[in-house]
Amino acid sequence: MWARYEPPDSVASMGSVSALAGLREFGRSRRTLITVLGSLATAAVLAFVLAGRRHEFATALSDVAAWLLALTVLLQIVALLARSEAWHLSIQAAGGTVDRRVLYRASSMGVLGSVLNAQLGVAARIAALRRSSPAVSPQVPTLIAAEFPILAVEATLAALTSFTMVGPLGLPWWLPLICLAVIGTASAGLRHLALGKGRELWKGLAVLRSLRGGTGVVAFVLVAVFAQIFRNWLLLHAVGVNASFFDAIAVLIGLVTLGQLPVGPSVGAAAAVLILGSDGVAAAAAAGVLMTVTGTIGGLCFAGWAGADQLWLRSRGATAGTLIRRRHL
Repeated sequence: MWARYEPPDSVASMGSVSALAGLREFGRSRRTLITVLGSLATAAVLAFVLAGRRHEFATALSDVAAWLLALTVLLQIVALLARSEAWHLSIQAAGGTVDRRVLYRASSMGVLGSVLNAQLGVAARIAALRRSSPAVSPQVPTLIAAEFPILAVEATLAALTSFTMVGPLGLPWWLPLICLAVIGTASAGLRHLALGKGRELWKGLAVLRSLRGGTGVVAFVLVAVFAQIFRNWLLLHAVGVNASFFDAIAVLIGLVTLGQLPVGPSVGAAAAVLILGSDGVAAAAAAGVLMTVTGTIGGLCFAGWAGADQLWLRSRGATAGTLIRRRHL
């Protein structure tokens, strides 16, 4: 038998595809290790940058009032609840009949996962919902697609305000225009796919088919985003950084962008130093640390409510079952 001849370009192409597949598989199987290494590397870089500024860093942290920290935790909880409600609207439009309480409990699991990695948070949220309500929640492909309308709104807001990154990072003035064009095209494509039917994936985009559903998602995402921006602005001023509202927006964009990388809990400090380090590295890092701490505490409060609610429902069900058995005796 003659061996089939493969053109050099075809062989190179197959090799590239194989290499990409190998890298993807390595990333999936070593996700925890990569996250740990990335977190340690980021922490090491921040420690190097803060070398000789420990006193300034400690002073900036100690100057923040307790009531302000409590307020920023509350703002984080508001943001989490608003985003959870946007997710509820998206899943409801996709045909899910999950009770709001159950969905909020599943959403809280995603909050804990996102402390390490944004993708891990999405996976944890979807897994928790499918495990708790497999009969009334959509299939996994639909749940994945149900994230896209929310992400599209967040990406559009980021593109509209990306001009805030031009000054701090020295980016070309025309880059925000390109970002806006790309995000606008992608959003239009999502709207076109939402009109398609017959696939589980497209069902997750169903909220985009109606003006009421789409408006509701946009409204709740806006609440979540502005709560986080206001939280950033408060913490930046609390540590002595004379930041504008636009600076707080730029820090949020940087935080979300870096959150896609395996940098772990150091993402807040890294984003703040990257955007506002020129105004004082120690103060910016302190604000970033407080963003991470208050955000984590807000997430833990949300998860704590979810756990307490689950236990309360179980005890209520056990009490009802005991009463029923006594009546039959």
